[in-house]
Amino acid sequence: MQLLHIDSSVLGDASITRQLTASTVQAWRAAHPGTQVQYLDLAAEAPAHFGADALGFKLGLADAALTEAQQRENAVTERYLEQFLASDVIVVGAPLYNFSIPSQLKAWIDRLAVPGRAFRYTANGPEGLAAGKTVIVVSGRGGVYSTSEQGRALEHQESYLQTVFGFFGITDVRFVRAEGVAMGPQARETALRQGAADIAAALVAPQPAEAQPA
Repeated sequence: MQLLHIDSSVLGDASITRQLTASTVQAWRAAHPGTQVQYLDLAAEAPAHFGADALGFKLGLADAALTEAQQRENAVTERYLEQFLASDVIVVGAPLYNFSIPSQLKAWIDRLAVPGRAFRYTANGPEGLAAGKTVIVVSGRGGVYSTSEQGRALEHQESYLQTVFGFFGITDVRFVRAEGVAMGPQARETALRQGAADIAAALVAPQPAEAQPA
């Protein structure tokens, strides 16, 4: 089993999501001996923001028709795509920055969204090509967003990641959440305890819905 461990927080050792992704990966390896782990730190080694030179890959142009800059960008995209597609489990550290995800994480996702690789368009609409994977999103939030309609309307972090991984065909998306971490020491400790509980729950595969009687 191949596991891809991703961090995107810019806070280094002070990061809640980095702490929880490490715990999540450790717990997964304990539950699944033999799991091979690759690590990707998007804050330390951020992909360039998606620009015109990266479009060559999406346009399906042959290498000979690409500029040197386009070939270089294609190589970056290919590296991320191969790593993602070869992984059975992806643990993603995703702090909430200004109601969304870090731009470094968005830049990585932009590299994955290649037609014919992560998804394809069909006569019946888009079809994800990365089915069968498990994604565990480790979500960190300074405030509390999950317990009110207003909070859920403001966040474009978990909802975005659920949508984009679903678009790639991944239906098994699980969440480890620590929210309210900026609301004082007691709230932070509560958030960490909730995160630990979520890690334990994330190790349990979701059960398929029971068929309803006809």
